[in-house]
Amino acid sequence: MHRRALLAALAVSAVPAALSACREPPLAGQEDPTFDHEAMSHKLTAIAERARPGDLGVAVQDLSTAQRAAVAGEQLFPLAGIWTAALGAAVLAEVEAKALSLRETLTIDDVDLSPPPSGVADAWPGRRRWTVEDLLKRAVAGGDNTAADVLMKRIGGPGAVTAWLDLKKVENFRVDRYARQLTPEQTGTASFRADWRGQAWRKAVLATPEATRRKAWRDYLADPHDTTTPLAAVRFLEALNQGELSGQEGRRRLLRIMEAAAGDRLRPALPAGARLAAITSATSWDLGLTAADNTLAMVRLKDGRRFALAIFLKASPLEESDRDALVLEVMRTVLQAAEKGGR
Repeated sequence: MHRRALLAALAVSAVPAALSACREPPLAGQEDPTFDHEAMSHKLTAIAERARPGDLGVAVQDLSTAQRAAVAGEQLFPLAGIWTAALGAAVLAEVEAKALSLRETLTIDDVDLSPPPSGVADAWPGRRRWTVEDLLKRAVAGGDNTAADVLMKRIGGPGAVTAWLDLKKVENFRVDRYARQLTPEQTGTASFRADWRGQAWRKAVLATPEATRRKAWRDYLADPHDTTTPLAAVRFLEALNQGELSGQEGRRRLLRIMEAAAGDRLRPALPAGARLAAITSATSWDLGLTAADNTLAMVRLKDGRRFALAIFLKASPLEESDRDALVLEVMRTVLQAAEKGGR
């Protein structure tokens, strides 16, 4: 059996688990606390209450000691666009295995175009040829759906990515559909077509009856496909940090892309000398809510300690500025607890 077909055949379904607040024990010989768990958990629970009727899930892990804390850590949340981080790791693993080259050029046809955001689709047909490296940067750092879908097709499809994660012991992180499939399903629109690029896509969404769009969002929020949990997400970041997903060159390359993608949303919470690698993705605001607003982040403090953080917000009625403030408060809470625990 072809290697990618075998990977796809080994894929397993994520199993929904109950809402929880938990702390995993540290590894043997690593008993010194690295964050003030009690204070952090109390504050995160209070923030989650303020996020209602939306659902907030948070998980944090010290990447040196494997100590974790979480609120709603095992609850399923839609991935939105953060699946491109896993895609990037899988692509770089293929490069490391010599099954793919960053210099390889891929040609984009009309059937390869995906809904916005996508600078690759916007540039078509004026530009049709892109290197794997170009597409990788656009997919991970820019959330470009066409770039991501073309790369995912090149390495074997969604099932191959999920199966690869399972084999790397990153479980409950499901990538089931291309963005070209998922985005029309979550908005209730017809199948994507090339002339819906750019602003035309938003017009197509708004032309879809409100009742159809509302049902599509409800179905999307209840669907276990293309979901993960906060704890599974920090396990992905742990595996990335530990070099379990690729060699050191692939790890460094993906972290550089994530640093470029970090933006300004979380930076006000960073202490002096800290470095941030992050990906943030949110579905479009429609019918009074944002279905998913997610952040994956890795922070390296000045003293060398590293933390992985996953923040998920589901079915939130908050507008963008209020969601930004909420996520920033989560980041501040985590880093303040880490600062106290490190003294």
